[in-house]
This record gives sequence, C-alpha cells and structure tokens, in this order.
Amino acid sequence: MKRISLLVGLLIGLSSLLGGGESALNAAETPKAEESKAEKSQGSATRPNVIMLMSDDQGWGDVGFNGNEDIHTPNMDAMAAGGMRLDRFYAAAPLCSPTRGSCLTGRYPFRFGILAAHTGGMRVGEKTIPELLKKRDYRTAFFGKWHIGWVKQEDAGSRGFFSPPSQHGFDQHFATTSAVPTWDPTITPDNWDSWGNKPGEPWKGGFPYVENGVEATENLAGDDSRVIMDRVIPFIEENQDHPFLATVWFHAPHEPVVAGEEYKKRYSKFGQSRQNYYGCITAMDEQIGRLRAKLRELGLEKNTIVFFCSDNGPSDGLAKKGVASAGPFRGHKHTMYEGGVLVPACVEWPGVIPEGTSSKARCSTVDFLPTIADVCGVESQIKSTLPIDGVNLMSLLTGKADDLDRELFFGYRRLYQGTDGKAIISGNWKLLQEAKKSAKRYLFDLSSDPYEQNDLSHEFPERAAVLSQKLEEIEASCQRSRDGADYRY
Repeated sequence: MKRISLLVGLLIGLSSLLGGGESALNAAETPKAEESKAEKSQGSATRPNVIMLMSDDQGWGDVGFNGNEDIHTPNMDAMAAGGMRLDRFYAAAPLCSPTRGSCLTGRYPFRFGILAAHTGGMRVGEKTIPELLKKRDYRTAFFGKWHIGWVKQEDAGSRGFFSPPSQHGFDQHFATTSAVPTWDPTITPDNWDSWGNKPGEPWKGGFPYVENGVEATENLAGDDSRVIMDRVIPFIEENQDHPFLATVWFHAPHEPVVAGEEYKKRYSKFGQSRQNYYGCITAMDEQIGRLRAKLRELGLEKNTIVFFCSDNGPSDGLAKKGVASAGPFRGHKHTMYEGGVLVPACVEWPGVIPEGTSSKARCSTVDFLPTIADVCGVESQIKSTLPIDGVNLMSLLTGKADDLDRELFFGYRRLYQGTDGKAIISGNWKLLQEAKKSAKRYLFDLSSDPYEQNDLSHEFPERAAVLSQKLEEIEASCQRSRDGADYRY
C-alpha cells in the first residue's frame, strides 16, 4: 500500500511539474511575443505608407485652401488644414510629362530627357521612387494618367515609346497614356472636335485604360476620378497590413473637362465652362475625401504620408477665358512665369506634420524622391552616380526649418516649334527665358514683385549675367546626364 501511495504521489507531483513547466514555458514566450509585436510596430513606423496625389492642369488659384471662394473643395481644404500648406510649391516644368518624370526621379526634366509632352518616355536607367521602396518590401501601384511613355505597345507613336509603369517599379497599374474626358472617359464629349476625335465617338478606341498590361473594359463610365479611386481603395484595403506606395495621378481638370449633372448643379449660377471646370474639380475632391476616410476607417492615417499637388499651371485657353486660375500670379501652362509653374500643394501626416501649418519656402516636385527616401529609410539606395536635384523637405514639414537654401531650375523645350523656355530661381531672384520664338529674357525680384510685373534686367545687368551663367551650368550638367553620363553601358 505504501508503494502504491508513493507511486500515486510521484505521479501527482510529476503532473504538477509538467503543468508548471508548461505555464513557465508560456510565461517565457509571452515577452518574446510582445517584443515581436513591438518590433512589428516599430518596423511599421519606420516604413510609413506613401500616397502621391496629383491633379492635372489645376491652377494655383483653383482650390479653396488658396483662397478660391467659388470652387467647392472641402476635402482638399481639410487635407491642407490637417498638415502643411505649401504656398510656394513649383512643378519642375510648365507642362505635364516633364513634371511627372520629376516626381518619380527627383531630377530635372532636362536631366532625364523628357522636355515636353509626347516627346519621349521614361528611361529604365532612371531610379524611381517605387524602385527604391521595393528594396524595403513595399507594395507599389500606379493609378491614372501616366504620360511618360505609352501604356499600350501597339499605340506607341513616333514621338515617344512604350514605357509603362511596370517598367519603373510599379507592381500593378491602372493607367492611360495621356488625357481622357473627365466624365465618361471612353466617349468623346459633346462640343469636342480636337485631337482627331469627334463627339460621341469612342475616345482613342474606346478603352484608353490598361490594367496590368490588359485593356480595361469594365467600370469606366461616369466620373473619371471615381473610376480611378475605385481601383485605389481595394489596393489599400488589400495592403493595409503591409507598407505600400500608391501613386494617384488624376486627369482632372485637364481638357476635355466635363462634369456630371449632379456636380454642375452646384454651380448653376455660372456658365457651362465654369460648371464643367468647377464641377470636375469638386468631383475629384470628393474622391480625395473618400480616400482620406478610408485611411481613417482602416486606422492607417497616422502611418501614411499623403502628398498633393498639380502638375503645372492652368490650361492656356481656360486661363485666358478667366475660367481657370493661377490666382494673382502671371502666366499659365506652357509659360515660364509663376502662373505656369507655381501649383497648389499640401502634405498631411497626422502626428508627424503639425496640423494647420503653412510654408512659403520654395519647394518642388523634384523634392518628392529625397523626402520619401528619408521617411522610408532608403536613402542608401540612391545611386551616388545619379545626380539628384531635389532636397529632403522633412525638416521643413516638421517645423524644424523655416526656409530652404536652394536654387530651382525649370525648362520646357520644343525646338522644332522654336520653343526653348527656361528659368532659374536663386534666392529671391528669378531669371526666365520665355517659351516663345523670341526667347526674351527677364529678371524679377520675387520678394518685392511676386507677380512679375517689373523687368529688372537692365537695372541689374550684373545680377542677370550671374544667373545666366548659372543657367548655362545647370543646362550643361543636365545635357551630360541625358546624353548618357548617368547610365551604364
């Protein structure tokens, strides 16, 4: 009996020991699990999501946060109020394709060789933001108007070549080569007979969008900004637990600019041109609001930096008619004046960029790459042999700096049409060469003459000469780059 009792006691003790051992093992694993979660959270914090929003031909004065009281843009206004409004933000060129390339490369258009629209395509030798971020396992996607290369190989024209987003670091894309109507993007709108299209006919064959290499044929009716955002939202939902880059380049409000009836009704007191233009911008604003709401619904807003800007100043024709606006600034798209290159812009990142702030420091689309490389920890991936023209804006965006010590260069060239526009801003001085056959040069002091009314080239010839020399040096550097100095053979 004693032996049986002893055996039972040993079994009970062993059972207790095993149970205790299991508890001890669980206790030992818990800190590791918590540490793993902490590391994951820390990793997420050092790999914020990035969203790059860009409108098309939206003038500096075509948004509420820059003082327009006619156009209803509550979501863009809220984004600007939630972060930093950039009052002196410049596109790298006064037209679309060159600026778009600058957004992805951090380089001047004259450096990577896209000097105007439909005159080239992005070279695979360029290092882009999505290519850098993929080094840190980011998911990358492009949505909207590409315009730095054809997206359909069979459509590649004589002035450009096939160079879709998939060749430049984007895992997936939903893209058009160039402009589409901003309402019903597959159909040529009424009262439109330019670019070889006739009202009611299919727009550029009827299916201008390509989704991951395949012509898109579904969900293409109605507001084009909504058509684009319908692809953006699922991408964000699918990657909410993974760092991502979403590049969203709207067609709005580029011509053919058309708004749906529900959007035009808001502007019934205006004529048809304004109803379409204003309504189109409001429709785009609605989709930006939809995006911001989704980020908050998923709890991603504090780990996502969102950039917004336009690609150049307002359309020539609409600006001259007084429909589109560069605000108080002189010029419009295709001009080297402030109205051609100064664009609406803001950046939002709750908890990192103080809300309700603004800056008059001169920033540019070439600054996106160095800024994003910094916040995502990929600065080391930038090739030392590849000159970067932009600067990191984070000290400015976080309030640690008030200004930037830098110069800016702009260019737009179509030599066969006699167009060779260029400009340089150094300090508060701006030297520009008009994008006309006359190629006249002007000198302005932007600190006292921000609207460029008083040419000072004759009053300060030495200053003009210094800036002319700097302009020549930048051009020479850019020519070396695009002629092959930055690429391997």
